[in-house]
Amino acid sequence: MGKVESLISEVRSVRRQVLDATHSLSSEQGAFKPSPERWSVTEILEHLVLAEQGGINFSWKAADGYRKGQSFWEGTSPNSGLTIEQIIERTWKTKEKAPESATPRLGGPVQYWIATLDACQPVLEKLGGVLKTLPLSEVIYPHFLSGPLDASQRLEFLRFHLEHHLKQIEALKKEANFPA
Repeated sequence: MGKVESLISEVRSVRRQVLDATHSLSSEQGAFKPSPERWSVTEILEHLVLAEQGGINFSWKAADGYRKGQSFWEGTSPNSGLTIEQIIERTWKTKEKAPESATPRLGGPVQYWIATLDACQPVLEKLGGVLKTLPLSEVIYPHFLSGPLDASQRLEFLRFHLEHHLKQIEALKKEANFPA
């Protein structure tokens, strides 16, 4: 298995964990918020979908740009050679705010967002086909918080991001007043 396939396999595995943790939730459980400033499971899922769609699009744009000799980043990346965990440690504050493009705003039933998150996987697989012949370290598109991420780091980010929000989902489900 090549690097791209391995990274996509890691994303698939964590995506499955998120889907397994949410697939049986009712609308009431999906909408539960222990406080106004926290997101519900439905909002977390919407955020994951919006963020992943953006990340895949940016990676695809970077790949197309690379093939055309048009880079989205000039010079040496300050993130070169780092894992996504190292980059996050260096660039994120304790509590970050999602960009407007990935902030939940559409609403809808939790089951819709579960299905839509599941539907992101085939698109990611297609991106893998686009990336697998390219030098991943040279296909770069900036992240709004972390700066330039190469294609490998962007795929790592998708896995990291799903893991990060899976922890939030699991914490919500353990809240004392989470609907039965």
